[in-house]
Amino acid sequence: MKAFLVANPKGGSGKSTLATNLAGYFAAQRHDVMLGDIDRQQSSRAWLAIRPFELPSIETWEVGPDKVSRPPKRTSHVVLDTPAGLNGKLLEKVLKLSTRVIVPVQPSMFDMLATRHFLEALLSEKTVRKGKVDVAVIGMRVDARTRAAAELERFFATFDLPVLTYLRDTQVYVQASGAGLTLFDLPPSRAERDLEQWRAIIEWVEAG
Repeated sequence: MKAFLVANPKGGSGKSTLATNLAGYFAAQRHDVMLGDIDRQQSSRAWLAIRPFELPSIETWEVGPDKVSRPPKRTSHVVLDTPAGLNGKLLEKVLKLSTRVIVPVQPSMFDMLATRHFLEALLSEKTVRKGKVDVAVIGMRVDARTRAAAELERFFATFDLPVLTYLRDTQVYVQASGAGLTLFDLPPSRAERDLEQWRAIIEWVEAG
């Protein structure tokens, strides 16, 4: 089983957007995918509730901040959405369920400050230090023409981690999620630019 943890301690960093679309990719490939949500807001679970039944299936299981349990054994791919403020014992628990961690970061000072402390804590975790869990970062809602984008790039350079891609700020994600969809459920012509940005993410998750 491949298990992907999407984590950042900062609220509004794009975790649910990333988690739902990653699950959507695996579903489009006809994998037995499950999307777990331990955030008290349950954004990913609410999204699953409105997902059209005729689309490739994404399942869930009982999981929450006080009940972090393993998904059913039949599952081939798992994506786990996490709450703001993830740290300590809860971080340790969810890492035990995971094979790879993706950290989404927005190009703002507050996001980068919060993420720096989180990445330092994450990289010091035993499972990460011993190479049992791989970690990568992604820039979220990035306009490459801005100074903030350059600052985010410099921030990433201070860590020895793969930077998978920079995803643009677009209403395509908003409109898709509002209908229970992902990029991978849309007509290719509508999501062409964004699917191109996802290519590096797909290569990384498939390589694990």
